[in-house]
Amino acid sequence: MSVGSALNATSRSAMQAAGLSPRQLAVRVGVSTKTVERWLADSELIPHARNREDAAQALGVDVEMLWPKSVAERVKTGADREIVRSYPYRSACPSTVWADLVGRANGELFFAGYTNYFLWTQQPAFAATLRAKAEAGCRVRFLVGDPEGEATRRREAVEGVALSVSTRIRMTLDELAKMGPVEGVEVRTSDAPDAASHIALSVFRFDDEALVTPHLARLVGHDSPLLHLKRYESGGMFDRFVEHAEELWVGAAAV
Repeated sequence: MSVGSALNATSRSAMQAAGLSPRQLAVRVGVSTKTVERWLADSELIPHARNREDAAQALGVDVEMLWPKSVAERVKTGADREIVRSYPYRSACPSTVWADLVGRANGELFFAGYTNYFLWTQQPAFAATLRAKAEAGCRVRFLVGDPEGEATRRREAVEGVALSVSTRIRMTLDELAKMGPVEGVEVRTSDAPDAASHIALSVFRFDDEALVTPHLARLVGHDSPLLHLKRYESGGMFDRFVEHAEELWVGAAAV
């Protein structure tokens, strides 16, 4: 068997194991069916980095397994290799990405957005998912802003939207309260001195992956950019952002 044939066999085997046809994989990645068929037919064809990551994620395998030659490309990017994908708007990141990250997490789920309310509107049966994760041994944490805090009031004046920051925070707290006490689920509000740092940067951790949103000027969260990060080394971008969120958590007040 030639190298090319072996690679194609690996790809087809991964698709079969995931129960996905070329058309279904194409839908998950956001490309045409013909594009996927070209990947299978030509072992020398290496898809764009974003498509490689999305395809590997959909199939539940490492990128290197499908496209070994892409390793050299990734190494050349240096520290940037921790950036899986970037989105100009948080709302441009498919809800399926969030669902997949939550679903794969086994040890750490840390939602350190200032309001976090959108998770319940975008993820079906989110409370049930959180409960199941906690019961399976996953640590689940929510860090939100203080709905009565000065930083919250200032941000509301800046945004000037009907669904205010304090209302969005209370929506999250209400949803968490409906779950009742659940072992493994922790909720805190950021301390006043840290509120400005918290409101400027949202960090959502899923084990060794994270979604990070720096909030721009007067824009609400879904209009700000988002980075999808994956940890590859100590002290990299993933660690830097997670350390920021952990520092905020230490100084926060339990709800």
